[in-house]
Amino acid sequence: MKTAFTGVLLGATLMLAGAAHAASHEEGHAEEALKVAVSAVGIGVTSLEESSKFYIDTLGMRSVMTYELDYMDEIVLVAPDGGSAIVLMEYTDGIERNVTDLPVKIVYRTSDPTALAEKIKTAGYEIVREPVPSEAVGGAIVGFAKDPDGYLIEILPMAR
Repeated sequence: MKTAFTGVLLGATLMLAGAAHAASHEEGHAEEALKVAVSAVGIGVTSLEESSKFYIDTLGMRSVMTYELDYMDEIVLVAPDGGSAIVLMEYTDGIERNVTDLPVKIVYRTSDPTALAEKIKTAGYEIVREPVPSEAVGGAIVGFAKDPDGYLIEILPMAR
């Protein structure tokens, strides 16, 4: 019920946003659209070594850049076929931060969700839900795993 209600709210919000956007153009506000794209998302980790092992060795990402800042070390990772980057951030300034089991989800698409889930499991990481059809999302295949810090990894098939 909660999922259906959330879906209805999301749908209504998107419809209202679309209607507001269309109305602004009808009223003569012919401004050029501002282009925006997500380049990267950063997540705090307890160990760059352990997290990079998971994201590189298990999920197949590759490191494209590293930074050693005064207060943190970072590794920028991308998937082999592109898309947004993930920045693994390990704080080194001695200030204690909670970077585990946060309500964060990272969504991956793969040609074989079952094989990716098996690879994650074989590497010793938790599978929260095997990739199987979910009635909550219209029968789409959805799986979930956890990375070393407890971030939720959603496993979906490639978009058709």
